[in-house]
Amino acid sequence: MIRWCTRQRTSGTCAAKPMGGHRRPILLAERDWLLARLSVAPDLTIRGLLSELGDRGVKVSYGALWAFLAAEGLTFKKNAVRHRASTTRRRA
Repeated sequence: MIRWCTRQRTSGTCAAKPMGGHRRPILLAERDWLLARLSVAPDLTIRGLLSELGDRGVKVSYGALWAFLAAEGLTFKKNAVRHRASTTRRRA
């Protein structure tokens, strides 16, 4: 049977149910550890953090960690040391 027909019979309306809502951040329990870890090693990458979270038994996606860090106001800036060497060659 079609769901909206059933909903019409039971509730009197076939209008769609509300979508969305608030989701509790999955990394909220690890917040203190993450912030402490980043204060000790500020050059740690997101992939490195994912690895360390995995070692702690916390399975989380790259996107979830990115969203958590963005919500905390933390960003990863490029570092001049990480830039590749120039492609031009020096002549002797």
